[in-house]
Amino acid sequence: MTLYEYVQSIRDKRIAVIGAGVSNMPLIRLLSENNCSVTVCDKRTLDALGKVGEELSALHAELKLGEDYLEGLDHDLIFRTPGLMPFDEHLVAAKEKGSIVTSEMEVFFRLCPCRTIAVTGSDGKTTTTTVISELLKAAGYTVHLGGNIGHPLLCDVPQMKQDDIAVLELSSFQLHSMSCRPNVAVVTNISPNHLDKHKDYQDYIYAKMSIFARQEHSDKLVLNSDDEHAPYYAAHAKSNIVYFSNRTAVENGAYCLGGELFRVHDGKAKKIMDKEDIRIPGEHNVLNYLTAFCATDGLVDDETCRSVAISFGGVEHRLEHVRTLGGVLFINDSIASSPTRTAAGLRAMKRKPIIIVGGYDKHIAFDGLGDDLCRYAKKVFITGDTAEKIRAAIVGSSLYAESPVPFERIDDFRDAVCAAARFAEDGDIVLLSPACASFDHFKNFAERGNTFKKIVTELKNEDIGNHD
Repeated sequence: MTLYEYVQSIRDKRIAVIGAGVSNMPLIRLLSENNCSVTVCDKRTLDALGKVGEELSALHAELKLGEDYLEGLDHDLIFRTPGLMPFDEHLVAAKEKGSIVTSEMEVFFRLCPCRTIAVTGSDGKTTTTTVISELLKAAGYTVHLGGNIGHPLLCDVPQMKQDDIAVLELSSFQLHSMSCRPNVAVVTNISPNHLDKHKDYQDYIYAKMSIFARQEHSDKLVLNSDDEHAPYYAAHAKSNIVYFSNRTAVENGAYCLGGELFRVHDGKAKKIMDKEDIRIPGEHNVLNYLTAFCATDGLVDDETCRSVAISFGGVEHRLEHVRTLGGVLFINDSIASSPTRTAAGLRAMKRKPIIIVGGYDKHIAFDGLGDDLCRYAKKVFITGDTAEKIRAAIVGSSLYAESPVPFERIDDFRDAVCAAARFAEDGDIVLLSPACASFDHFKNFAERGNTFKKIVTELKNEDIGNHD
């Protein structure tokens, strides 16, 4: 079925689109321009929507806005926003009345004419997805990058060719209860995350399983053999499973031992490169490349893999070098929205950084982060809604008594960045790596990272190293 045929098939349906955000606006335009009956439901008021609200009015979409935007859902077809979980009581009630609940991404999988590689996990999704797309582009493929990264791809379906490849980052929000069958599914790792949205940790684990639940043996599943959840996932998969590891050799997949990266088939390993030649730093990026090498095996040759790894400079907001001022290097790691990802960033630093942490509370534990901050940070500046939890994790760490890392709580984000700059001396690193989501004060991690970069670019030499 083509996209046009799909839209024509639902023209007589009453359609609700929940959320007028980035992922749904192209869908709303598509439906409205094809004379579908569309109701847009959003928690924001018309004034708060700004230019988006003006566009929705121009499209003549029916609007249901404000705090009661989910009340009375009874439409034939409901497209949910990723942030609204399928078990929301309003969606459950609508389904009981006969509504079909789907999403832009679920429909994309139904209509996509080309091969798909989909990546999920708790850490490393964005870098791994981006590296996969870079490898494929270097090998000559036309690549469509989307999902939780890039832009929504549904409206691009008519331009896609059979020999193209769609590379998708998928969050647990998108995957929850979603029907999809990627040709290659990747799970980077699993650790507690987004527990503010999921019913519990097990619900989060189940949600990630949707990425491979409908695969067959002809499809590929890439798993992290170092992750404790890999055996559980493997037991529930029908796919052809390959593994990556930074600790041990694997039978099929990719691994790193003795500082060397290998691809391996039926136990026969072939070296691709030395890990010290990977341009972007950190052991977590070794894992990201091993994952990408597995996902693209059979599509990208070893020499192309090596060429990309030694030249690719990384993803914006992931250990991004912003500037050096007064001998102080400022690094933006705003995409680090979990404690494990911040820990990986800390370990990637060449010296103990002055770190800025804190943000939106996803109801995950910071105990391990407290240990890592004591081990690897020169000083910690804490901000955001999670400030008290992170402070408690630091002072509650068993390492704090022996090596009490200095910390300071500053509620205002700009003030925290400026205070970190004042504390820094020639040769120091100031690292934004929040270990939390951004929604307490920002729309997303990108806005937080861009705000950090703007503050840093406005700093002057006299703003550095003033320890009064």
